[in-house]
Amino acid sequence: MRNQVYRVLFLCTGNSARSIMSEALLAVLGRGRFIAYSAGSRPAGNVNPLAIEQIRRFDPAFPVAGLHSKGWADFAQPASPHMDFIITVCDSAAGEACPHWPGRPTTAHWGYPDPAQAGGGERARQEAFELVFRQIRKRVEQFIALPLDWLEDDAVRREAVRAIAARTP
Repeated sequence: MRNQVYRVLFLCTGNSARSIMSEALLAVLGRGRFIAYSAGSRPAGNVNPLAIEQIRRFDPAFPVAGLHSKGWADFAQPASPHMDFIITVCDSAAGEACPHWPGRPTTAHWGYPDPAQAGGGERARQEAFELVFRQIRKRVEQFIALPLDWLEDDAVRREAVRAIAARTP
């Protein structure tokens, strides 16, 4: 068994909320076993302040200033870091034609409702972000709990990562 650090790219359409929160949660909870990234097919250009608020509540020391909305083409270049996992977190991105990713990453879809689309007042929007953040956290915790030897076998890790989506967040 190798002492490998795994690279994970979370994809969404706008890369402003769900994928950003996923990146931050894996960066914190992965404790050096994982390097987390996020990107979008049509990046919004900014990170939703309510996503930043959730991350700060979870880990006030997390460097949120380093988070920014970026395009997925940045990760599809031959010189880009090769990803071990690519996980879509919104249904729109999951249905889009993705670029060819360098290497042979394991792919999965962990869909969540878009908290930025929540109706109602400010409190209702905050609650929507809190709910999705908890759902993401549960899946990230399940992911990092996978035995290391499972992550080294392509077929096993594909099944394990996809099975996480089947569990109710």
